Amino acid sequence: MNKSELIEAIANEANLSKKDAEAAVNAYTTVVTNALKAGDKITLVGFGTYEVRERAAREGKNPQTGEAIKIAAAKVPAFKPGKGLKDMINGKS
Repeated sequence: MNKSELIEAIANEANLSKKDAEAAVNAYTTVVTNALKAGDKITLVGFGTYEVRERAAREGKNPQTGEAIKIAAAKVPAFKPGKGLKDMINGKS
């Protein structure tokens, strides 16, 4: 599902216009992005948790040459699904 399909699905589910659904999706992504940039964790009980994880520096290999390269440490966004979401996907609820 791409963004336009998500907007259409939200508009249908929430009985909103596509314009209002698009505004809601854009606001959601902006709020989540800004919170993660600020170092906050976002928990939606039953759905999941968005957080930023630290990835340590490490050594890797260039796949073309086999040469060792250094990969810098980085912060990466992560999503951990909640029990309710896992149960719904597995048909338990």
